[in-house]
Amino acid sequence: MHDVHIMRLRKKSLHVVLIYNTCGSATPEKPEDQGSTAELRAFIRRLARTLRTSLGHRVTILPLANDLPGFQRRLRRLNPDVVFNQYDDVVHGALYEMRVAALVRMMGYPITGSQALALGLCRYKHMAVSLLQGLGVPVPPESRLLERASDVGRFHWRFPVIVHPSQEHAGIGLARDSVVWSATALRAKVRTILTEFNQAALVQRFLGGREFNIGVIGGHKLRVLPFAEVNYTELPDDIPPIMSYAAKWLTHSVEFKKTSVVCPAPVSPELAKDLTRLTTSAFRAVGGWGYGRVDIRLDESGAPYVLEVNCNPCLDSDVSLARSAAAAGISYPELLQHIINAAFEREPFDADIPMLPVTPGRRIG
Repeated sequence: MHDVHIMRLRKKSLHVVLIYNTCGSATPEKPEDQGSTAELRAFIRRLARTLRTSLGHRVTILPLANDLPGFQRRLRRLNPDVVFNQYDDVVHGALYEMRVAALVRMMGYPITGSQALALGLCRYKHMAVSLLQGLGVPVPPESRLLERASDVGRFHWRFPVIVHPSQEHAGIGLARDSVVWSATALRAKVRTILTEFNQAALVQRFLGGREFNIGVIGGHKLRVLPFAEVNYTELPDDIPPIMSYAAKWLTHSVEFKKTSVVCPAPVSPELAKDLTRLTTSAFRAVGGWGYGRVDIRLDESGAPYVLEVNCNPCLDSDVSLARSAAAAGISYPELLQHIINAAFEREPFDADIPMLPVTPGRRIG
């Protein structure tokens, strides 16, 4: 029955080019780091194997590091039916994710996940926050972009606040000292981000309520997946309840070992309605497409606020989006096929104008 359902999802066997970033991290990687380059390569091999063996697609892995013209020539020569985009920036402050997506679309190929503008907005966190706020989507109070440590003195703060690098993702730059309780500590943390990450700091009121990671799939018709709740109750009192880099990736850390996820999360009907509405509103607001995740946290009174929109979240088979899909009865191969199918749906008002000649016999879009 499972195989029959996959066959219905998959119209035909496709040539899928799977792209990812092979540029190594500028800093030494710890052996226990699940976000390392070695782990990425292993994940890409697993993903390609699933696309081949479970879905029957022909898959070519095409890495991209420091040779964009060579990448473009190879992609042109391969002439795929669809590009499965797993390109992810690894250098602090790099914003090439949106440029790679734009290049693929300009070459005329369908690409999985969100388009360039949405990817850019998700990385420029303050822009995304400002956009959501302007559209009436609740975001954490006192969301401010600080470009100098001295900017701290320009504002009145209600502590605690949380301090992020303004152009990172995947928990990068979030650590035990990211939740601060004084102006002195805030200045020190902003100074650290400016120095270590070479980017401005995004400061927001820290919300002390429940935290949800909510997956979404689809193109024209979005499907919100069962809610996943982050459980911080096992953390020691001296570690703040946040999804830090250690909690996400460092398997030997206390944060990783003592942070868990409950999916599906128990919520009231009223809260479920609010979470669903905010998820779809936030994802559509930034131009998300295909698949994504919206992180929402409640304040002390139970009111929900959108923390972040992640347009191309991790697609490993046992975490994040795949875990939520499994709770909805969607297998991992089915999830990948849904993502591919959405790549062939034309986004509203999207003018599809390839900048290179179309290969004879191949249809675009």
